[in-house]
Amino acid sequence: MCFPFTNRSRTRETSPLIVRTDSEKSDNYSNRSSQRSDNPSNRSKRSHHSTGSQNKLVRSGSYSPTQTLASDIEKLSFDSDSEIYDVPTLANESRTKFSQVSRNDSKSALTRVDSKKSTKWGYGWGLGKVKEREREMLERSPSVSSERPPLYKSPTRTSSRSSGSKRPPFYSNDSASTLVGSAYERKINDVESIKEKVDTADRLEDIRKLMAKDQLDYYVVPSEDAHQSEYVAASDKRRSWISGFTGSAGQAIVSKTAAYLVTDSRYWLQARDELDSNWHLIPAGAVDGPKDWIDWLVDRAKDAKIGIDARMISHEKATSLNTQLNNKNSKLIYPPQNFIDLAWKEKPLRSKEPVFIQSLEFTGREASTKIAEVRFWIQAQPPAVPSYSKGAPTPAQMHIGTLITSLSSIAWLLNLRGSDIPFNPLFYAYLFISLDRVILFLDAVKLTDEVEDHLRALNVERKEYNDIWAFLRRRDWGEGKVLISPETSYAISLMLTHFRYTVVPSSIDSMKAIKNDVELEGLRRAYLRDGAAYVRWLAWLEYKIQQGYDITEYEAAWRLTEYRRQNKHYWGLAYENISASGPNAALPHYSPTKSGARMIDRDTPYLNDSGGQYRDGTCDTTRTIHFGRPSQDQSEAYTRVLQGHIAIDSAVFPEGTTGSQLDVLARRALWKDGLNYMHGTGHGFGSFLNVHEGPHGFSSSVPLVPGHVITNEPGFYLEGRWGMRIESALAIRRVKTKGEFNGDVWLGFERLTCVPIQTRMVKESMLTKEEKQWLKDHNKKCLERLEPLLKDDKRALKWLKREADRGIGVAAPGPGGITIDWD
Repeated sequence: MCFPFTNRSRTRETSPLIVRTDSEKSDNYSNRSSQRSDNPSNRSKRSHHSTGSQNKLVRSGSYSPTQTLASDIEKLSFDSDSEIYDVPTLANESRTKFSQVSRNDSKSALTRVDSKKSTKWGYGWGLGKVKEREREMLERSPSVSSERPPLYKSPTRTSSRSSGSKRPPFYSNDSASTLVGSAYERKINDVESIKEKVDTADRLEDIRKLMAKDQLDYYVVPSEDAHQSEYVAASDKRRSWISGFTGSAGQAIVSKTAAYLVTDSRYWLQARDELDSNWHLIPAGAVDGPKDWIDWLVDRAKDAKIGIDARMISHEKATSLNTQLNNKNSKLIYPPQNFIDLAWKEKPLRSKEPVFIQSLEFTGREASTKIAEVRFWIQAQPPAVPSYSKGAPTPAQMHIGTLITSLSSIAWLLNLRGSDIPFNPLFYAYLFISLDRVILFLDAVKLTDEVEDHLRALNVERKEYNDIWAFLRRRDWGEGKVLISPETSYAISLMLTHFRYTVVPSSIDSMKAIKNDVELEGLRRAYLRDGAAYVRWLAWLEYKIQQGYDITEYEAAWRLTEYRRQNKHYWGLAYENISASGPNAALPHYSPTKSGARMIDRDTPYLNDSGGQYRDGTCDTTRTIHFGRPSQDQSEAYTRVLQGHIAIDSAVFPEGTTGSQLDVLARRALWKDGLNYMHGTGHGFGSFLNVHEGPHGFSSSVPLVPGHVITNEPGFYLEGRWGMRIESALAIRRVKTKGEFNGDVWLGFERLTCVPIQTRMVKESMLTKEEKQWLKDHNKKCLERLEPLLKDDKRALKWLKREADRGIGVAAPGPGGITIDWD
């Protein structure tokens, strides 16, 4: 439905259907207080604004985050709470006096910045709500000063309902209030450095000098750290430093004369924007393009020596690459020191943040039982006896322990968490478990007395983080082989030599992926709280945009984070906010900056993909919403995305079914119209751990089992115009079927995410009866579950009830351009 920029009284009862003609739409702001209509000047001003088109309100062409509505005669900009205020501080004893001051008496307090006594109206003060107010401000404000006002000092206010002032009321429980206190301090202290395209010429020259010493033809700089982490700490952002590309995935490859960045379709546009002229973008996965960086490198390499830090490549990738390079008479070289570390003079230090305990309240299992399960798995592994051997296994062929390098696996196994990596509650460590010893390689500076007691109770020995290399070199565990996963760094394989290790899939990843009852219940609670914050924010965002505010992608994301911050057990964000409007939404992993964010427009969908990290769960939610009248192609594409989302959510399947076998359900509706998306349909996620967790997923051949949790996120992206995605979190559970063929072997999904799906962009005629019912039931269920959490927020509760009762789609314009506005 069409949403003109109207403002209705909080107390006035309105009809859910409001019909406006084109001529009436020009009156974008209706008078909020009908009680004041006895003022002749007010009546004359309203009459003046409602007749003719000479003074029709239009949006200013400025892209300033402070812009509001202005007349054609003179464009006028106001400050929003994106900026700093200048508000006089009031003593406590002057509250009553202030509340009784009339508008005429407080004229000086409402002048512009160029006045000696100026007040900035921010969110919650109703900027630009009444045309009468705009005229008065215009008459009082001959010019706007460019001087930045001083820092805001929060005054003590009383409700303006009881005063004679015409300033709009300020509701403390309405969640529309201007930011004050710690939230305001966080915002003004969020200083963003000017982002400039990095000139990498000198950096590349330094790397090539090092390459020449070792006679290398290529040097590879991966994105990962020594633990093959997806997200890395500032001290491990080597690829970002050498290339200037800040995306989370991609490999930099430096040759003697050129430099290349290989990355997938999620980051092609971002890479083109961030790379300087010294770099060439290699789009992995493109038509007729290389599959990945290994494919590209092998195709070019001939009689070549390729350098790489052996810590930064996994055993699995290194062995595969070596095999392929041997056929090209080429080989990998492992310099003893990382070239980037040698050239990066101002490289950040590794984090020294302390480790903390994740209590049984959240984990549901003692760390001792997890260690015992790992030992049982070690004992179950058969000896590494060659196929040609006929004798009994020797002690050297027996498996005596395992070395764990995955940071999330170490944190989960020991019921510990840390703060070393952005968005992930992890800490840098290695863990060795044998049948009689447990050794944690963790720097002493990160220990607290409580953590030391925790490790002592588990009989865990501790050594310094870098002592891992001496431990491997001396083979302190004695005789026997060590089990390692394919994701273990190749440097560890080289240190052990192939006589001392066996590569097997990680059992801990599989153990960690199956959530116990306590973890599942924690995730349900976390998603409920996160959903309540999301709904509060959606109500706030829609309200502000309807009021005529211009909100940037950055401001919207920042506000959502503030709502989440109020939740119980909040720790931080699960990943960087994806907040995108217009063409930015066509970039699946776009994240706005404070200085470069786009205004959220009313002609294209707005996509928000974000989630909170809570002590009881990791959240990941995406919703796409429209604040205007969606176009035909937007509605059709969104409906196809929704159909794919519903198809996955409603699926029932037998045991042994893999995620990759279900993936087609999410794409089937899109494929009907020749549409598709290039990212995965969904991934596993942790319990206060990584937002991406394996080994299962909708691109994986691992069978789904009860206890797995997975996201459901089909989408569609029209490059350069708009994009859309709907993502909810699911838990695999057993379901009862009518036939029960083969017994109790049937599985389905439980939806954890509790955020309504907007129906405005849905084309009802394209949905089946079952799909329509699913959509209505989902939004009704969101109301039932979230209503108790939103009793203190009248606006959010009203928004939630409206979404639950709202019909599907928008009404077509009637004769004469008449449109219908739902409210």
